[in-house]
Amino acid sequence: MPAEIYLVKVGMTMHEGTVEEWYVADGARVDQGALLYRLETEKVNLDVDAETSGVVKHLAAEGTTLEPGDVVGFIYADGEEIPEVLPKPKPNRDIAVMGEEADKTGSPEKSATPPPARPARADKRIAASPVARKLAAELGIDLARVTGTGPRGRITREDVENAANEPMTPAQGVAEPLTGMRRTIADRMHASLRDSAQLTMHMEAVMDDAVKLRRDLIAEWEPENIRPTYTDLVLAAAAKALGAHPAMNATLTDNAITRFEAANVGLAVALDVGLIVPVVKDAGSKSLKELAVESAELAKQARDGALSLDQVEGGTFTVTTLGMYGVDTFTPILNPPQAGILGVGRLSDGVRWDGDTPIKTTTMGLSLTWDHRILDGVPAAEFLATVRDYLESPYRLLV
Repeated sequence: MPAEIYLVKVGMTMHEGTVEEWYVADGARVDQGALLYRLETEKVNLDVDAETSGVVKHLAAEGTTLEPGDVVGFIYADGEEIPEVLPKPKPNRDIAVMGEEADKTGSPEKSATPPPARPARADKRIAASPVARKLAAELGIDLARVTGTGPRGRITREDVENAANEPMTPAQGVAEPLTGMRRTIADRMHASLRDSAQLTMHMEAVMDDAVKLRRDLIAEWEPENIRPTYTDLVLAAAAKALGAHPAMNATLTDNAITRFEAANVGLAVALDVGLIVPVVKDAGSKSLKELAVESAELAKQARDGALSLDQVEGGTFTVTTLGMYGVDTFTPILNPPQAGILGVGRLSDGVRWDGDTPIKTTTMGLSLTWDHRILDGVPAAEFLATVRDYLESPYRLLV
C-alpha cells in the first residue's frame, strides 16, 4: 500500500491550506526527509518533508486549497505497481498538529519537546507553474503582465502562450489575483470589521521626557549595539497598562471572553507582500532593554521571512505604527479575536501653557481600537490613559 501524503495541520486554528508548490515532480522519486511540497496557510508558509522514500504521485494540483488531513498525494515504494487511476482515500481529520504527537488512541497530545517549525518566508514570487516560468523566460515575457487563469490565479503555460500571441497595446491596467498573504489579509480584515463592534478613540501624549530618555538610552546602550525606538517605549507602556487593565488583555471566541495574565503583544511589521504580526511573549515581564532587543530581532526575522509559526501565534494585544509615514492618528483594525489594537502616530510639535506662557512640547498621537463586545468605553479610555501616563513619565518604564 502506498504511503498517503496529507495536508498537514500547523496550528489549532488552521482550517484550510494550499499546496503552493510541489518540490518533487509527479512520478519522480523522493528520499525520506527531503522537501516534498510547500504549504501555504493563513499565517505562514511551510516546507513539508517526505516521511518515507519512494515514487511520488500527485493527487492535488499546485494551487489546490484543502482542509487539514486531506490526502494530497501518495508515495509508492520502489518497485510497487502504480495504478493508472489513483485512489480517492478518505481524509484523516484526526491528524495531529505539526509539532505534536498522537497518543496510543490517536488523540493529539502535546509533545514534551516539539520540533521547531520550519522558518516561513515572505514569498514574493508570482504564482506560476514551472513550465510557464520556463516558457516565459524563453519568450522574454514578464510574468507580472500575465493574467493567470489557473487555480487561485496561477499562471499556466496556456496563459504565457496567449500573452505571447497578443498584439502589443498600451497597458490599461494590470489585474493582480488576490492570492497568498494579500488574500489572507483581505479575508481577516473583512471578517474583523464584519464580526466585531469596533470603535476607535484618540489621545495625545506629551513626549518631552520620552524623547530625552530615548536619547540617553541610545548613548548608554550604544556599546551593546542596542538602539531603542519610540515603538519600544510604546510596547513597554502597553505591556504595563495591560497588566493594570486585564479587561483589555482578552479575546472573544465561541461566545466566551478569555482574559490572560501574560501580555503577549504583537508588533505589526510591513512587508512588500503584506503585513505580519510577530508576538513578544509575556512582554510585561521583560525590561525595556530586553523588549528593544527582541522587537528588533522579530522585525528583522519578519522581513527576512524567517519567523516560525510559534512567533506569530498567541498574541493577546497588538501595536501598529504609521508614525514614520507622517501619520498623526488613524483607525487601526482589530486583529481578531483580540480586544484591542493600539495605533502609534508621529511625533509632532505641540504647545502647553504655563499660565499665560506658551511652551513648545513634543506630542505623539495614540489611537486605540477596541471591541465593544468585550469591554466598554470607560475601561478602554482608562487603559489608553495609562499608556499615555507611562509615556509622559517614561522613567517608570525602567522599573
